[in-house]
Amino acid sequence: MPNLMIRHSKRRFFAGAMLYLTASAGFAAEGAGKLPLVAVADMPLPGDTSRFDYESYDADRHLLFIAHLGASEVLVFDTQKQSVITRIPAVSQVHGVLAVSELGKVYASATGSNEVMVIDETTFRVEAHIPGGVYPDGMAYASEVHKLYVSDEHGDADTVIDVKTNTRIATIPLGGEVGNTQYDSRSKHIFANVQTRGQLAEIDPTTDRVVARIDLPGAKGNHGLLIDSSSRRAYIACEGNAKLLVLDLETRRVVETFEVGEDPDVLASDSDRRLLYVAGEAGIVTVLSTAGDKTAKVGEALLGPNAHVVAVDPATHRVYFPLKNLDGKPVLRIMAPKT
Repeated sequence: MPNLMIRHSKRRFFAGAMLYLTASAGFAAEGAGKLPLVAVADMPLPGDTSRFDYESYDADRHLLFIAHLGASEVLVFDTQKQSVITRIPAVSQVHGVLAVSELGKVYASATGSNEVMVIDETTFRVEAHIPGGVYPDGMAYASEVHKLYVSDEHGDADTVIDVKTNTRIATIPLGGEVGNTQYDSRSKHIFANVQTRGQLAEIDPTTDRVVARIDLPGAKGNHGLLIDSSSRRAYIACEGNAKLLVLDLETRRVVETFEVGEDPDVLASDSDRRLLYVAGEAGIVTVLSTAGDKTAKVGEALLGPNAHVVAVDPATHRVYFPLKNLDGKPVLRIMAPKT
């Protein structure tokens, strides 16, 4: 993700949490009515009003892990208790965060120290520090081979980590700046955006070699990536020209292109509702329907300041947007699809 972080020291544990309902005139003025979403709540987050980055949801444990990049800490939000239950400090300029429920681990890419940190989901303690390349960012897990793939954005590579031994076992050169990396459960391959080449690289985890390079016509700064294995589609957010590309993974061709909000970044999907969320740096969120053979835009609006990160709870269908500065405080904006 773009390197817009502000360095801050860690903050003391956030003790109290009060619920701020979002039925205010100010929230309505931000255009939520143009989205197929309803406001649930704004929950206060601890720390300062600095940048958030990726978040990852463990549905089995009802825990949402939020990378607070500017504060160099990972926040753990319990979606049942509706509060932050702990803060994991000293994760230097944390960008990526990925919860792997079957392992009971969370992986966090600490760009300030160029490493990947392994966090236990029960104790919330850091168990290991693993070299992550020059600028570790997004991550994906290939369960069959027990490997973690880390986008080394400025190192022009993917770093490969053996999660059994917590060691770096390979570096895969990709020939350009690397955006997000994702796993496809159907092909059992890893896909990574090579954003300075307008390509999607396909990696075979059994050999850790690039087996294909897919050109993406119309892509400029293809950073965000989401693989929908069931529909054989890849959704690619291009921050350089505010476009969303829909790639058919069978034909390897871009079949649809959509205009989205400025600087699109993180993508999230609700597989049951067949909704795709595209969150952008400008705070504009685009919602698309992915039902059927065609993708359709069903809403777009300014959701909140710097709302470039999104995660979905597949059971409740609630959608989570961390906002770094709402009236001088960081909050977690919680929305839900309209029924």
